[in-house]
Order: sequence, then C-alpha cells, then structure tokens
Amino acid sequence: MAKKIVIANQKGGVGKTTTAINLSASIAAAEYRTLLIDIDPQANSTSGIGIEKSEKSIYEVLVGLEKVENCIVNSYMPFLDILPSTIDLVGAEVELVSIESREYLLKNALLEVEDKYDFIFIDCPPSLGLLTLNALTCADSVLIPVQCEYFALEGLGKLLNTINIVKKGLNENLNIEGVLLT
Repeated sequence: MAKKIVIANQKGGVGKTTTAINLSASIAAAEYRTLLIDIDPQANSTSGIGIEKSEKSIYEVLVGLEKVENCIVNSYMPFLDILPSTIDLVGAEVELVSIESREYLLKNALLEVEDKYDFIFIDCPPSLGLLTLNALTCADSVLIPVQCEYFALEGLGKLLNTINIVKKGLNENLNIEGVLLT
C-alpha cells in the first residue's frame, strides 16, 4: 500500500508545487512507483510534469464521472504517473458541498489504485477548503513548506489547527511528516 503524503499550506508561493514535483521525480528516479496528484485548480504540478492538457482529471474523479484509474496519465519519466488537474476543479467545492461524506471522496477513489504505488504525493491548493480537506483525510502524513519569515509562521498556526481538527474527526492516523523551510 502506498504511503500518501500531502504537501499543504494555505499560503500561496511557499513552494508546495515545486516540492511536490521534485519529491515525486526524485522518488521515481529511485525506481519507486510514484503517483503525483494535482488537486490544485491552478494545475501547476500538471504542467510542471509536462502534461499540457488532459481530457480527464481529478475533477472527474471527485464529481463521480470517472474512476481514478481512467484519469491517471503516464509522465515523461519511468515510475512517475500523475493524476492531473484542470481549471474545471475551481468550481468543484461548490458542486460537492451537498454530497454526503464529501471529505472522503479522494480517499475512497484512491482505494482502487493505491496498491499500484509505493508513494502518492498530493499537491494542494493555497487554501484550507474542501480540496485540501479531502487530501488530509486520505493521507498518512503532511509535509508543510514554510517560508522563513514572520508572517508565514502566523499561517502555520492555522494549518496546524486544521490538521488537529482532521485528526480528531476524519483521519486519526494523520501525522506531520515535517516542516520544510523554503
């Protein structure tokens, strides 16, 4: 079963996507089967891996239009696959608000593929909304990129509070992998 690591921080520009791409590529280079999930509507991990546009994405998985295995794309690199994002994901939080157990959509979707991978990295949007909540609910751990400045520490407290809430109600096994100074 794959180790699932979320890269999250509600602040933008802290290096989440850079961290997600480079960790995924490095682990894949060591010949571990790796899946990078881009759950950010900006889709920068998707384009950063070299996928220009995909017909199917994480959006179709979350809204129930496709199975996750049908949306995963092979990257240019052996051992590295990506579940791409598109701008369609920007409206997903509104579309999913009325769905029961919406916090578990990603976790349930990954059940069919997680045994095919050694590592799954999830690149989150710069928010603590439903997309990030889905990532935290399915993850084993969270890696938090933080800039070395005062205001970044203020935001860290909010993220740690969210992680504690997730641990209490949605994913008691969630651990903090570490804080990465960027």
